[in-house]
Amino acid sequence: MIKTTATREERKTTKIIHEPNLQTILMVENAIKTSGTYPTKKQLLKALPKQIQYQTFNRILQYLESSNKIAFNTKKIIWIFPDNPKLEQLLETSTQL
Repeated sequence: MIKTTATREERKTTKIIHEPNLQTILMVENAIKTSGTYPTKKQLLKALPKQIQYQTFNRILQYLESSNKIAFNTKKIIWIFPDNPKLEQLLETSTQL
């Protein structure tokens, strides 16, 4: 039997965050890239080929947003990384300042 030294209050305040691995991050990236946009997080989560925990899913979305790969437009998730063909076409046809 393993005994923990943490008190009950410490165990209540400790949050376990599941850190995503590279394969899981790439799976979410590919799902967003191939679709273009998803109206909600829930629809994206259901569209993934593998189930992942919601906590891990939110952590991945935070990472993708902080690395400027996605953006949230109201509730939509949009892929904005420069490898987007639509974005590349818009950049090529736009006028330079």
